Amino acid sequence: MRLLSAFPLLENSLLSIIFFQKFIISSLFPETETLPEVETEEQDELLRPWKVLVLNDPVNLMSYVVMVFRKVFGYDETQATHHMKEVHELGRSVLWIGEREQAEGYVYQLHRWRLQASLEKDD
Repeated sequence: MRLLSAFPLLENSLLSIIFFQKFIISSLFPETETLPEVETEEQDELLRPWKVLVLNDPVNLMSYVVMVFRKVFGYDETQATHHMKEVHELGRSVLWIGEREQAEGYVYQLHRWRLQASLEKDD
């Protein structure tokens, strides 16, 4: 402010501009009371773990299903084969458990590979 005190007109102009800006901002955005965030059932529902299930179908070859599990989930050959056999023998397999948004992404990818997949709430 020492530099500005040598130029009183400039200092007054800058102060006027700052005052005007504060006035405009305060009139456009009056102070509002912020309420604390409340946990809702919907938020709880999204954070609850979800299962990604793949269902048996008579169309896809076992080797194809193993290849899809490896690509989508990054499973090694043994893990992918284990899940493929579980699907073949039991009719379904739980491939992944986690947050809903990511689970929906996995189901979408499995559908793109033409596998029957679904979401289920984890108990």
